[in-house]
This record gives sequence, C-alpha cells and structure tokens, in this order.
Amino acid sequence: MQQLNLPEYQFNIKRKDNSIVILDSLRKRWVSLTPEEWVRQNFVRFLIEEKEFPPPLMNNEISIIQNGIKRRCDTLVADREGNPLVIVEYKAPSIAVSQKTFNQIVRYNMVLKAKYLIVSNGTSHYCCKIDYENNSYSFLEEIPCYSQLID
Repeated sequence: MQQLNLPEYQFNIKRKDNSIVILDSLRKRWVSLTPEEWVRQNFVRFLIEEKEFPPPLMNNEISIIQNGIKRRCDTLVADREGNPLVIVEYKAPSIAVSQKTFNQIVRYNMVLKAKYLIVSNGTSHYCCKIDYENNSYSFLEEIPCYSQLID
C-alpha cells in the first residue's frame, strides 16, 4: 500500500478469497483493504498511539440519519460521557482534500454536533475546532492529544 504521512505501523493483513483484507481493531472484524481503508487504519492507529485517544471511545463506520437518508461517518470519537467529540473523514491518498470533503463532514456534524472535525487522505491532515457559541470554526496547526480536546 501507499506510503502515508503518518508513522509506520504493523497490521494484520491477509488474503481472503480474491481480495486482501485488514483486521479493523475497532470493529473487531476483517474488512476489504481499499486505499481509503488503508488511510483509516493508519490514522486510527496514529490517534491511539501518538495522540492517546482511548480505543473504547472510538468507532468506525457509524450510521447516522441525515434528512431521512442513511449516511456513514468514517470514525467517531466520544468524550468520557459518550457525547460526540471528534468526527474523522477519510479519503484515499489519490483524492485531494477539498471543499467537497469538508462539506461532507460538516453535513455529518449537523446531526452529531461534535466539537472537532478532522479530514485526512493519509498525506494531508486537517483539524478544526467548532465554536458553537460564536457560530464559527478555526483550523488547528496540528491534531491535539485527546486530553487537550476534553479540557
């Protein structure tokens, strides 16, 4: 798989039938290893190992209903009370992070009301903090550690 702008991690990968699958540690099941999935697995590991995000508060592929349509949020991280804290949207490395990507995650956040949004294609990562009181947002220079998000 493609080299990403993240530390290198080891994964459980195997061939199943005619495809390659990777073990998703959060979903605890084997999933097809697509380029987007490669970004997800590496980024989740980055959040856990480098940014000290607690795995029990993280979930991949969370279903939400938006305007009567079922959508799927790539990764949702909760605070210690179980409320949405961070939404992460992934794209394959070949797909540039664009305004369309941010529009997608903002639509999800209209339902979830998380405090932070992160978008990554594995090579570029963006994190913004939502300020609901002032109806604004600000981009952060780097992705904070989990403990910095809950203060």
